[in-house]
Amino acid sequence: MTQRHRSAVPVDVCVIGAGQAGLAAGFYLQRADRERRRRGARPLTWVLLDAHDEPGGSWPDTWPSLRLFSPAAYSSLPGWPMPRWSGEDNPPAAHVVAYLRDYEQRYGLDVRRPVRVREVHRAPDDRLEVRTDHGDWSARVVVSATGTQERPFVPAVAGADEFEGVQLHTGSYRGPAPFAGRRVLVVGGANSAAQVAADLLPVVERLHWATLRPPRYLPDHVDGRVLFETATQAVRDRAAGRPSRGVASLGDVVAVPAVREARDHGGLRAVPMVERLTPSGARWPDGHEEPLDAVVWATGFRPALRHLRPLGLDSAEGRPLTEAPEGAVMPVRAVGEPRLLLLGYGDWCGPASATLVGVGRPAREAVAAAEALVDRDEAASGQD
Repeated sequence: MTQRHRSAVPVDVCVIGAGQAGLAAGFYLQRADRERRRRGARPLTWVLLDAHDEPGGSWPDTWPSLRLFSPAAYSSLPGWPMPRWSGEDNPPAAHVVAYLRDYEQRYGLDVRRPVRVREVHRAPDDRLEVRTDHGDWSARVVVSATGTQERPFVPAVAGADEFEGVQLHTGSYRGPAPFAGRRVLVVGGANSAAQVAADLLPVVERLHWATLRPPRYLPDHVDGRVLFETATQAVRDRAAGRPSRGVASLGDVVAVPAVREARDHGGLRAVPMVERLTPSGARWPDGHEEPLDAVVWATGFRPALRHLRPLGLDSAEGRPLTEAPEGAVMPVRAVGEPRLLLLGYGDWCGPASATLVGVGRPAREAVAAAEALVDRDEAASGQD
């Protein structure tokens, strides 16, 4: 009897998550399988698991006015450019959802959904066992591409548990209508905070945008294209041992048109971070207080990696340590577990890998590493 869990379905590669990162991996897995068949090698078996009911990854959970940082032509996954957006400004979230849905269909990617992965374990037969709420999978390689949406981060602020108004994270923000005529505090100094503050400004009675330090706007002509190019060049510089200029050196906030309009003509200004929340509002370090009806935490997300806990990976700053596989540049492999690849969570697993345009190269290198491991396993089993 096999050592594998009796009910686990064997595959070469199991991809967890079918948002933009998972779909990019699916594209390269499909291409690798096609090439293997062309040269007469054993086909590659793989599966894409997704916890969502519908395509689109986390994009359907964003607010309607959210805009990409770049035009559609510079916001594409591998193989198929995002269709042009005919409206003003850059494409909204709904355009991205439609693109990801059509991308699945265009390439015939067999996404199993809704399937929620509970845990990933090492199996006795030198595989990884993926346990889900719809059966188990036994994989030679696991690509974890679960993103961050399921782990909103809210900082510890004194008095937050005493505040009697509404508190929500941008992960639950769906637009300004519920806040009309109210006094609102937006906390956070990056892009989501700036976009939500600009979204709220026309409808609220009073808006406070609190940041730890004054926001640094990128030059108005800089968009996602420049950010991606800068991040990619930084990786090349580091690989060549040259000093590099990272994306952070450019600034923190992309001045998309709505933010630029609010900044230049709508009175959008940041104030220092609050010292504490009170039952009815907030107090600042200088002692003055303001009444509030609601607080919106635009304070980011953390990688959704709970399913990997059984592996006991070495970590730093709350995330697994990663390295570049042999012959690769992108740090997509988990240190200490070569059968686990991490994709799309942020710069620590590839520059700009959390973006549509940036995830392509890390996905390509992750699939190349997965295929190499599968071939190595095949060669080893043939020698036994």
